[in-house]
Amino acid sequence: MKMSLFKFGLVLIAAALTACASLQNDGSSAAARQQLAPTGKVRVAISVGPTANTFRATLDPSTNRPRGVAVDLANALGEKLGAPVELMMYDNYVELLEAARRNAWDVTFLPFDEERTKVMDYGPAYYRFEFTYLVPSGSAIHVQADVDRPGVRIAVAEGSVTARNRQQALKNATLLRFKTLAEVREQVRAGKVDAAAAGRETLAGLAAQVPGARVLEGSFHVEGVAVAVPKNRPAALEFVSDFIETAKATGVVRRAFDNAGFKDAVVAPAASRP
Repeated sequence: MKMSLFKFGLVLIAAALTACASLQNDGSSAAARQQLAPTGKVRVAISVGPTANTFRATLDPSTNRPRGVAVDLANALGEKLGAPVELMMYDNYVELLEAARRNAWDVTFLPFDEERTKVMDYGPAYYRFEFTYLVPSGSAIHVQADVDRPGVRIAVAEGSVTARNRQQALKNATLLRFKTLAEVREQVRAGKVDAAAAGRETLAGLAAQVPGARVLEGSFHVEGVAVAVPKNRPAALEFVSDFIETAKATGVVRRAFDNAGFKDAVVAPAASRP
C-alpha cells in the first residue's frame, strides 16, 4: 500500500524534528564536554583529610589514592560524560578555592558557602550537612550553649564554611584557624583548644582518633553539600546538575554513602537547593 502524501509529509516532519533534537543534544554534549573536560580529562577537586565525610576523602594506605563518596561520584560523572577522570587532591580549602580561580580543576563536591560563589557555581545538593563541636576528654563543655563563653578556644579549618559561620555568630569565644584538619585534630589532642567546630561526620571520625573526645549533640548550622564547577561554565553546570539529580534518583548517591560507611546518611530530596 502506498503511503499518502499527507502521511509522507508527517513522516518527513517527524524525521526533521528528530534530527534537530539530535543536533541540539550533540551541541549541548559538545559544550558540556568542552567545559567539563577542557584538557581531555575531568579534573575533579577532591578534599582529603584524616577523616572522611560525605564530600571529604581519605587516602588508601596501600595505594595512597583517595577513596570516599566524592571519589565514587567523580567516577560516575566521568562514566556519564564518557571521559577519563583525574583526581586533584587538596588537604585544605584555601588551596582548593585558589585553584578554582586558576581553572586548575573542572568539578568538585563541597558544602555550600556564599563566599565560595565568587569562584564557583553550585548545582543541587545531595546531602544536608550538620555542623557541631568536638570537645576533648574531661571538657566542661556539655551542650552547644556552653561554647560561646570568654576564654573558650575553638579550632576551625581555614577557609571552611565553619570558619565563616562561627566568625559571624560567636560573640565571646576565640576562633583559631588552622590550615588542615590534621592540625585541628592535633590541637584537640594536645589540649591546646577547648573545642573544634566542623561537620558531624568529620568530628565523629576525629573523635575516634582522639581518646576520650566526644561530639556534642545538636548543631549550630545546617548546609547543603553539592556539586560545583568553576564560574562561567553554564553547560558544565547544567550537565553536573542533571547528573546529581539522576544519581540521587537511581541510587548512585546512596551506594556512594554506603560504600563509605555512611549508611545512616540521608540523600537530599530531588531539586534540593545547596
